Amino acid sequence: MAYLGRVTSTRQVAEWASGETKLSADKLDRLRTAYFIAGLLREREGSATVQSWFKGMNPQLDDVAPAQLLREEPIDTAGPAVVAAARAFAFIG
Repeated sequence: MAYLGRVTSTRQVAEWASGETKLSADKLDRLRTAYFIAGLLREREGSATVQSWFKGMNPQLDDVAPAQLLREEPIDTAGPAVVAAARAFAFIG
């Protein structure tokens, strides 16, 4: 969550969870997209596979890891691309 939320400390994640600090709209969109994708994949795969999918090179994403795209690229372009790759993985394999 810290990686996708573009923070270096898990302390900030704890502050988000407790309501002490609010997420920016951009960070919230990135985390919501990742949560949606995780749920989609979890319907068909185990948690270890889902975790590996986020971290592994993905041929549909030019061999970039989905988590890296969600962190580094604009969410309006990265989000749809990563969702499409997740759907392809979940439904085609």
